[in-house]
Amino acid sequence: MASGRLMLDVQGVSLTPAERDMIGHPEAGGLILFGRNYQCKSQLRDLVADIRQQNPDILIAVDHEGGRVQRFRHEFVRIPPMRALARLWERDPGQAVSIAEDVGWLMAAELIEIDVDISFAPVLDIDWSRSEIIGDRAFGTTTGQIIALAGGFMRGMHAAGMAATGKHFPGHGWVAADSHLDIPCDERSYDLLCAADIKPFKALIDQGLDAIMPAHIIYQQLDQKTAGFSEFWLKRILRETLGFRGVIFSDDLGMAGASAAGGFIERTQAALYAGCDMALVCNHPEGAQQVLTYLDNHQFAATVSIQTMKHKKTAFDAQRFERVADLIQSLEA
Repeated sequence: MASGRLMLDVQGVSLTPAERDMIGHPEAGGLILFGRNYQCKSQLRDLVADIRQQNPDILIAVDHEGGRVQRFRHEFVRIPPMRALARLWERDPGQAVSIAEDVGWLMAAELIEIDVDISFAPVLDIDWSRSEIIGDRAFGTTTGQIIALAGGFMRGMHAAGMAATGKHFPGHGWVAADSHLDIPCDERSYDLLCAADIKPFKALIDQGLDAIMPAHIIYQQLDQKTAGFSEFWLKRILRETLGFRGVIFSDDLGMAGASAAGGFIERTQAALYAGCDMALVCNHPEGAQQVLTYLDNHQFAATVSIQTMKHKKTAFDAQRFERVADLIQSLEA
């Protein structure tokens, strides 16, 4: 039985015949959408319906966490960066957690209404004021703040019917280099990571976190492989020590941070053998096709079912949606 281990992407606002063939492949288990795939909500509905027609069981994902990382903008509520919630926390922690839950609910409800399964959120990295790629995407500068706010955000997602993915394990906020463009190295010890960066992941795992995405970062005191290619991080620490039982997604294997493993087949091998349940190959259709061909001819051990990440359709609460949309506008003001 095919495992559907690859998440791929498409190039435009509608599918080409070649893309329909790739999406229908039994190893195409997921598809991630980008801004280039979006014009308006009606077009997105048509695109999603076409994707579902090729592969009814495929998991459809997007990065839609807010701020700089919100792929769909026109006709969607503009979600502020999570730093806006962190600033509110400094004035009123209780209100900030309540609003975080509302924002998580709205983000998820608006996507589910279009039949998109998941947004890769929340970000659980600490803002150490060192990483520009994390920066205002973080829920704060302290573990307690992040656990409270991201926990509220996750509860909102769950209430809307969406599974939550914490990223970027075991923490991306310390390194200055951008793993999209480089292979960052974090020089800290395991004890230092446990004392801070890992705490939000452990706390949200205990609260029911559904999935985790590891960082393309080398934690050089512990392993010379990036976390997403590391059995130490994924099997020993995440699965055994932290007791995580959910889905592990690789980060995009097209990023520079993944390049040390070799070509796309080698990167996929490294991710799956290390413990990832699904490998992402984005912005490289030739690489995705290479991986599909490879997976056709290679078996991997049974893994956590990706189907646990499919959205649960709930009644759309229009009154709550309007209230939260207005609240978000005031939050940005």
